[in-house]
This record gives sequence, C-alpha cells and structure tokens, in this order.
Amino acid sequence: MNLRADSCNLSDMKAKIYRLLVLLLLAAPAALQAQFTYTTNADGVSLTITGYTGMGGAVAIPTNIDGLSVINIGTNAFDGATNLTSVTIPDSVTNIGDYAFHACTSLTNVTIPGSVASLGVQAFGFCITLASVTIADGVASIGDYAFSLSMDLTNITIPGSVTNIGKNAFDYSGLTSLTIDSGLTSIGVTAFIDCPSLTSVTIPGTVTNIEVNAFGDCYSLPSITIPASVTTLEDWAFEHCYSLTSAYFAGNAPTADSTVFSLDNVTVYYLPGTTGWGAFSTNTGLPTVLWNPLIKTADDSFGLSNNQFGFNITGTTNIPIVVEACANLANPVWTPLQTLTLTNGLFHFSDSQWTNYPGRYYRISSP
Repeated sequence: MNLRADSCNLSDMKAKIYRLLVLLLLAAPAALQAQFTYTTNADGVSLTITGYTGMGGAVAIPTNIDGLSVINIGTNAFDGATNLTSVTIPDSVTNIGDYAFHACTSLTNVTIPGSVASLGVQAFGFCITLASVTIADGVASIGDYAFSLSMDLTNITIPGSVTNIGKNAFDYSGLTSLTIDSGLTSIGVTAFIDCPSLTSVTIPGTVTNIEVNAFGDCYSLPSITIPASVTTLEDWAFEHCYSLTSAYFAGNAPTADSTVFSLDNVTVYYLPGTTGWGAFSTNTGLPTVLWNPLIKTADDSFGLSNNQFGFNITGTTNIPIVVEACANLANPVWTPLQTLTLTNGLFHFSDSQWTNYPGRYYRISSP
C-alpha cells in the first residue's frame, strides 16, 4: 500500500515538474521580448523598437514581438546600453535609426543583414570596443558618423550594394585595412578622415569621385592605387597623410589641385598611354613618373641559370615594383616574392624556389 502511494506521489511530482517546465518555456519568449519597448507602425502589422531595458550581454533581437514584425530599430533605441556585448539583428529589420546603438561602449561585434537599407547618423558611433563589423550585401547607405570612434575596429569590407558613405562615417576608428567592393561611385566627404592606423585601401573601379578630405589625416597610409574610373580628386582628399609616398594611377589624370596631397611627400606614377600628367603635375605641384616595368622574355636573361629561373626587368629608373608568382592561372593566388626598385632602370630577378612547383607564373605589380 505504501509503495503504491509513494509511486503515485512520485508520478504527481513528475507531472507537476513537467507542467512547470512547459510554463517556463512558454514564458521565456515573453520575458525576452519584454526587454524591448516599441511603437506599432502605421501599417498595424509591424513595429519600431524604441528602447531596451534588459540585462545586456549577447542580445538577439527577435523577428516578432507580440505578433508584430520588427522592421525598425528606432532613434536612440539602445543608446548608452553599456552592458551590451554583442547584438544579433534579424533580417526582418530594414532600417537602423540615428544613434540606435550609440555609446554602447562594451559592444564587440555586430552583423548587419542585407535587409537593412540604411544605417542612421551615429548608428554605432562611440562604440569604442566594437572590433568586428560585418555589413552584408544589400545595405545601401551608411550614415554620417555611423562608426565614428570605433577604436577597436581594425578592418572592414564595404559591400557593392552601398551607394552612399556619409561624412565622418569611420572617423577616428582603428581601421588598418579597408576594402570597398565594386558598386560605390563616390567616397564621401571626410568618410575615413583621422584613421591613423589605416595602411591598406582597396578602391574599386566603379568610383569616379573621391570627395573632400575623404582620407585626410590617415597618417600611416604608405601608398594608394587610384583606379582608372576616378575623374575627380576633391580638395584635401589625402591631406596630411604623412607616410604617403606613392600614388599609382591606372587611368588618365583626374582633376586635382595643390590641396589634394597637401603636406604629403608623394610621387605620382602613371601608366603608358595615359594622358594629362603634365597638367596634373603643374596643378598639384607633385612629380609624375612613368611606371612602365617590363619583363624581358626575348633576351638571354630569360630562363635557367645556376639552377634558378630568372629574367631581366626594365623600366623607368628608380620606379618601385613587386614581383609576384602563382602556381595556377585558373584560380590564381598571387604571392609577393620580392619588392624592389629599378635602380638604373634594370633589375635581374631570379627564383630559387621554382622547382617546388609544377608550374610557376610571374607578374609585376605596384607596391
């Protein structure tokens, strides 16, 4: 009799625990959603998050709250949420408003989905610990000061969908490398000003205009390659880039004046067949040099010598070059082998590692 009673009591207890767990699981989404305040949009089926009251840490913004689709993160919604360490933004969101995550000083990483059309003014400004930012293809506009003072942010790729980078969008950030995918046509006013650690910039062949002070005060930038598509360099575009010694131009000389490289010690290199460099030198006050390295394949230097494959490189005296190699032209990964200067316009390059590869292909690029 007692055994049956104990068995019944145990069964009742298990049932109660099960019901409690179910209730807790059902209540969890409601509790999580209660961290967010919101307003219902005019369409009656979507909402804008207006505030956050949670405990911080890693926060995942839900796709729906109370049956309404989350499409906007509103002005100042997370402003000053210093307890926030990471945030996941769902692909239901189409807009991130002004100051939405401003001064989230513990935020370390964020992925912005391609559903987001625009980032507002100071959207992630003064997020000083923000070290990882992924901007998905689909984002069209990055607002003024959007990532200003993101001091831990060291590299970023701007997707080709972006058509506008606002003024001071990345100023005083910790960027060391910047890649802009094909699509953007203009690099905005002061977009990357005061990025003192920036050493590498890739500008796509869709950009036609580099605006006022776009890269001003980027003290560590050693060289820049300007694609042939660029027709205008606006005032002070690369002002105070004290480490900038080489500017390589792939096309005809763009419109520019003496302020573009103000206080820089720059030599301008241009390609054979391009035009306008005399006037460019006059307008900017900078020396212009023909960059015309050529691998000599028809003389005795080309081929094997002392078990090393080599060749002569000729060109304008003292131009800088990089010799690169790859093992597969179908899917090339070019590896720099040697950076050199064509002293007296001639250099003999030799490769002692050529036997380590079934095939070895060479090319010359600018540093």
